[in-house]
Amino acid sequence: MCGIVGAVSSRNIVPILVQGLQRLEYRGYDSCGVAVHAASLGGKGGLQRARSTSRVAELMDQVSADHIEGGTGIAHTRWATHGAPAVHNAHPHFSHGPADANPSTNSGSTSVRPGRVALVHNGIIENHEELRAALQAKGYVFLSQTDTEVIAHLVDSVYDGDIFEAVKTAIRQLHGAYAIAVFHKDEPQRVIGARAGSPLILGVGDGETFLASDAMALAGVTDQIVYLEEGDVVDIQLGKYWVVDREHKAVTRAVKTVHAHSGAAELGPYRHYMQKEIFEQPRAIADTLEGVEGITPELFGDGAYSTFKAIDNVLILACGTSYYSGCVAKYWIEAIAKLPCQVEIASEYRYRESVPDPKMLIVTITQSGETADTLAALRHAQSLGMNHTLTICNVATSAMVRECKHAYVTRAGAEIGVASTKAFTTQLAGLFLLTLALAQTKGRLSDDEEAAHIKAMRHLPAALQAVLALEPQIIAWSQEFASKENALFLGRGTHYPIALEGALKLKEITYIHAEAYAAGELKHGPLALVTSAMPVVTVAPNDQLLEKLKSNMQEVRARGGVLYVLADGGTKIESSEGVNVIRMPEHYGVLSPILHVVPLQLLSYHTACARGTDVDKPRNLAKSVTVE
Repeated sequence: MCGIVGAVSSRNIVPILVQGLQRLEYRGYDSCGVAVHAASLGGKGGLQRARSTSRVAELMDQVSADHIEGGTGIAHTRWATHGAPAVHNAHPHFSHGPADANPSTNSGSTSVRPGRVALVHNGIIENHEELRAALQAKGYVFLSQTDTEVIAHLVDSVYDGDIFEAVKTAIRQLHGAYAIAVFHKDEPQRVIGARAGSPLILGVGDGETFLASDAMALAGVTDQIVYLEEGDVVDIQLGKYWVVDREHKAVTRAVKTVHAHSGAAELGPYRHYMQKEIFEQPRAIADTLEGVEGITPELFGDGAYSTFKAIDNVLILACGTSYYSGCVAKYWIEAIAKLPCQVEIASEYRYRESVPDPKMLIVTITQSGETADTLAALRHAQSLGMNHTLTICNVATSAMVRECKHAYVTRAGAEIGVASTKAFTTQLAGLFLLTLALAQTKGRLSDDEEAAHIKAMRHLPAALQAVLALEPQIIAWSQEFASKENALFLGRGTHYPIALEGALKLKEITYIHAEAYAAGELKHGPLALVTSAMPVVTVAPNDQLLEKLKSNMQEVRARGGVLYVLADGGTKIESSEGVNVIRMPEHYGVLSPILHVVPLQLLSYHTACARGTDVDKPRNLAKSVTVE
């Protein structure tokens, strides 16, 4: 969601800015743009800009056609919040102030000064309407519906010859979340960045300096990265930079070597990144479990044993797909570690009255480690005195890993497709390790049980390969699903969250309305929806709830519903009229959810292909949700 790239260099920086945007395309966006200072390479000219509601590749063509060049510039991919996806709402925004040099004394001016400030912004400014009214009273003209344009005008209104000071002054008036990059017409080799609630990093090159919302944007440009902290403001110039903290005091932030992987990874034989990432899951699981020879709390960092000994219950905070992985973990933690476990949607938890418990382990789950609601929920829990914190995250350098006391970093690798696949299954692997470590610390895991679980986890990559071999059968199902507009997913126990995740995937990339229910809830309402026109996908492992699930399936068939069943061997569920069965290769016990979700991912993927939707970049969605 929303990507920023900025730079100050002695060379033409436009190709690097645009390539940076391409590396951030996976985050999701509906418009993009670039702005440069034409005089920053020693020539003449002011601010130049190109914006597009097409893909970054089209922006690159536009930049080339317009001969836009400069050594100072900023670029952005926008995911619409305020204002529709349209060119006039796309970033970068320019200030449009009154022609009078002192706008506060000329509120009636109708003459508009050409833009002096160029700005890009991630986040949401909550008091933008109040600021807009005040700026309009001073003669500022708004050409967009965005909250971002307010910041550009605000910076311009307080500018007095030093853009660094102007930004520091302006951000004191902002309420909400932001990461911004700004430059001014009168200072051609200077870009200012600031962050509060949205991520922003600094890249240190050889005689040039960069800003970005994600280190991936700078892959191949520099691996020397500074992670700016909450409230930081940074001034970047040719070959130098300095940072002040939220109190505007000079600070030194550590420079780290980060080998970011480019988002432009090769697709190889695959049609889409989502398909590629589904098939990467055996390797991703193997990498995530690499080096795990036995169960120990120290898998989660130094001091984890003391933390686990001190806690007596668990609260999991997450959003979207990560929330569903937490729902699976709740079953595991309560059944194996015998600890009470709650799972909450992060955006709900942070806004409700809750009962703080200093003996609670706060577990956050996030693919990017920058999810705004999950970070805010973590900070809320910490503000209530709950300081036993741990994250399951795919990005070792993320804000979430930095802010939690303990972490398990999964090794899914870069996930480009917006609909999460390998991040989800590796989260489950990390959560299962957490379950076992908690159980061991509490004396509830025998040596034999530990050995059996480790053996099962080591076999997961091979088991996943066998599941992926079911793809031809799933493609056949997808041809039938492609013409549907509604679907129902059923599961029980640990597979109920898997049904939820399957329904989410179908919604995300096929735009088919899909719901998931615990199968026992059928007769309490959703059975009214069942007709022959609504496929009912059923996750049917060979576990203790199988007979109950078979009864639920009969309820569907009695109403003319058509079943699509993922059944383990030994379930004695056979294909018949109205019952379509794909046989899973083996029953995998407590780890079965990791296997059963894969066919549901493939079903959504191939149905989306059959319907002709944009699989990797579904409409209205973003990969990394960095705003509320």
